[in-house]
Amino acid sequence: MNWKSFLLGVGVGLASGYATRELLAQKTTVSPEKALANAKDAFKKDGPISGSWIYMNAEPYKKGYLQYQVYKGGISRLASGEMEQFEFVADVGTGTILEMNRLT
Repeated sequence: MNWKSFLLGVGVGLASGYATRELLAQKTTVSPEKALANAKDAFKKDGPISGSWIYMNAEPYKKGYLQYQVYKGGISRLASGEMEQFEFVADVGTGTILEMNRLT
């Protein structure tokens, strides 16, 4: 076995392992579809929903002194024969709903 080939293989292996670790350590984000699915699951607990939407681009959002990147979306449902519409703000990093408002 050639030592140069062996050391080259070890070097390539270490470099690729380090690159993979760095890629995995980067902050991950939730897709807009996943954030919308989280919101729909939360609303479905109170009854069926009739429609939903979400903006596909993340936006900056400030709540108090905290800064977030968020997706904005909406849910509509029929309750007691009347259409209810809600807007929500979901965190890009976790998909958690940060705020929800009923539209009149």
